[in-house]
Amino acid sequence: MASGVCLSACAPSLEPDKVQSLSQALLWLDQLETAPGVKTTGAWPLSAVLEHLSQSIEMSMDGFSQPKSALFQNTVGAAAFQVFKLRGQMSHSLAEPIPGAPVLTPSPEWRPAANRLRAAISRFNAHSAALKPHFAYGTLSKADYAVAHSLHIANHQDDIAIHKLA
Repeated sequence: MASGVCLSACAPSLEPDKVQSLSQALLWLDQLETAPGVKTTGAWPLSAVLEHLSQSIEMSMDGFSQPKSALFQNTVGAAAFQVFKLRGQMSHSLAEPIPGAPVLTPSPEWRPAANRLRAAISRFNAHSAALKPHFAYGTLSKADYAVAHSLHIANHQDDIAIHKLA
């Protein structure tokens, strides 16, 4: 583990409900909103998880306020992203905020945070200007950022339980 990023070759997720694209992330949000119940099993309430995911996507367009050094981004960070991309799964601390991001505002009402995540994904999909370097991975293409965002959402799905009707 280096700076909160797992570099080990873990087995890829074979779970069919895991988000694999930003389009699937929107469908997953639909599932959250129509589920009879949703809860988190980790340290953060659902509103904070969704806000964190939104921040990551928004910062890919607006900039990260506390990037790691260029040396880190071009070595450890770039290598970590390549490992995540190759295995189709990200592993990171699910209770670690983005460095320099605004403090998460936990709320029992998570739907506004879900709407913010939808808006962030839509804005990212429509974004045609240059993207900002990722705080850890450095410069990414739009396609690679879409992969990073999808893997990030899928990783946080590990802490979210959707109650389905039997």
